Amino acid sequence: MPKGFVRAAMVAVFLLAGAGAAWAQKHGGTLVVSHIDTPPSPSIQEEGTASVVIPFMSLFNNLVMFDQHAPRHSLDTIVPELATRWSWSKDGTELTFALRDGVKWHDGKPFTAADVKCTWDMVSGLAPGKIRKSPRKAWFTNLRAITVAGPHAVTFHLHRRQPSFIALLASGWSPVYPCHVPSADMRTRPIGTGPFRFVEYRLNEIIRLERNPDYWKKGLPYLDAIEFRIVPNRSTRMLGFYAGTFDMTYPTDVTVPLMKDIKTQAPQAQCVMRRTNVDTNLIINRDAPPFDNPEIRRALALALDRKSFNDILNEGQGRIGAAMLPPPEGVWGMPDAVLETLFGYGSDVAKNREAARAIMRTQGYGPDRMLQTKIFTRDINNFRDPALILNDQLKQIYINAELDVVDTPQYYSRVFKKDYAIGLNLTGSALDDPDQNFYENYACGSLRNYTGYCNKALEADFDAQSMEADPVKRKAMVWDIERKLADDVVRPIIFHDVAAACWQPYVKNLTIMVNSIYNGWRWEDLWLDR
Repeated sequence: MPKGFVRAAMVAVFLLAGAGAAWAQKHGGTLVVSHIDTPPSPSIQEEGTASVVIPFMSLFNNLVMFDQHAPRHSLDTIVPELATRWSWSKDGTELTFALRDGVKWHDGKPFTAADVKCTWDMVSGLAPGKIRKSPRKAWFTNLRAITVAGPHAVTFHLHRRQPSFIALLASGWSPVYPCHVPSADMRTRPIGTGPFRFVEYRLNEIIRLERNPDYWKKGLPYLDAIEFRIVPNRSTRMLGFYAGTFDMTYPTDVTVPLMKDIKTQAPQAQCVMRRTNVDTNLIINRDAPPFDNPEIRRALALALDRKSFNDILNEGQGRIGAAMLPPPEGVWGMPDAVLETLFGYGSDVAKNREAARAIMRTQGYGPDRMLQTKIFTRDINNFRDPALILNDQLKQIYINAELDVVDTPQYYSRVFKKDYAIGLNLTGSALDDPDQNFYENYACGSLRNYTGYCNKALEADFDAQSMEADPVKRKAMVWDIERKLADDVVRPIIFHDVAAACWQPYVKNLTIMVNSIYNGWRWEDLWLDR
């Protein structure tokens, strides 16, 4: 029996088993969440920051999704949503979905297979020009075509087998869009099929959603509304949570030091501290002087004292790693003993920096002639704070920089245009899977490949690991790719972040995923016990 059919049956049993406990759940109320900044737009398919997917994921549905109450997402936690079941062809190149009947968009029009085809024709670039930009176009380079068989069946045709393809469709970044709504409208008044409907979005003030009374899951959602109140200052956000103004913090807002304050100021709060699958990294404009010089890029990599970053910002609780999420949370990341052998990762920082200074001297720099540059970053705490540390560390190898700090919409606009020399960046991985990470961040032409790196030989390695079904063989291939990325100083990873989400005790049925911050915000069955 195809795996999708088994999963659908399991979900049905779960729903029936949980029905007897429904008496404890309450309808009504507004969930108020603090938000860190102004999102570029509500259009999930066109944006690349968690500050978009967190507030707007509940407007939409996916074909399939990760179980919202499984703390660790994986291929085994994928459940049906707009699709009722799915099956693969024998050669693994065709993925067919049977679609749910009777689902309506928020404007009352019916959802059909045409919407699915339209969405992925648009996102993959099979139908170019339908959206302004597609940050995850690189996810779907293996997609050859999409065909429909009536209103309730759709098939994705792949160039080659790709077992992880369905996981890409389960991410919070993969909602189905309405074919009849122009993409410009999705950036201002988005329409979905999800449990909540868009009400308003006022820049620098508030995002407001309301209950969808025609949601296809009868009896859901429990909440009447959700409000995300935009408060740029973290201290103000924390004070608001302590005072009960906010029912929940922004889901990555609570750092290790702030957790101590939460325990003192709001001891009733419930919190989950976890790896976020967000890494802090150095982005380098490889096409403009002086960092078009590979020797200077190597010096940058050798200058990094990763342990100092982690100790100062996370009290040592973050994890040092390469591109993939490190173990034990990550499945594909390298153990410390292997990581230590990568270029720039050796624990003897003094030795590394002396090698970096030697390189800089061969390029004409020294204590009397510092390289002058700017460190570009985003104007929120978890970008600015490590940028200050980076600035101090680069001085150790004759680089004198000033911070170039900009707000979120300007930041991503400039990143996409490569309007920077070097930058302190945070990269979030939607999945703990190499396909998502490698194709999105390192493939030639990917919009999220911020440095513009292009290595066709390495991209062939991406394809080879993607087709490999044996996890042991695939892991060895992934580690080989990680080593090559480090050798080429593509996007030096400084550390993998750790952060907490906290909520008031009356917020019920909330599960925080521990290996990504992008997939767990449907919130259709969250309720308030007050």
